Amino acid sequence: MKIDWGALAGVVGVSLGVTVVVIVMFSLGLAAWDRAGYGEPAPDVPRGRPQKVAAATAVLCFAASLTVAAYGIDLIIPG
Repeated sequence: MKIDWGALAGVVGVSLGVTVVVIVMFSLGLAAWDRAGYGEPAPDVPRGRPQKVAAATAVLCFAASLTVAAYGIDLIIPG
């Protein structure tokens, strides 16, 4: 049995890269969610455009993370 070390290194590199990207996207989503004020909203701060943009950014980051995770599960589970 011969192992193709180049292909194995490529798979490890891609999987590590995708893992880092998903973690960064999810972390950015958490930061945006907190900036939008959904963690613990202050009653005296009016809701404005920056909070709405931060909430939309958080939702997009969470959706991207979920999409990548679902695609990975789809690759692992046949059918």
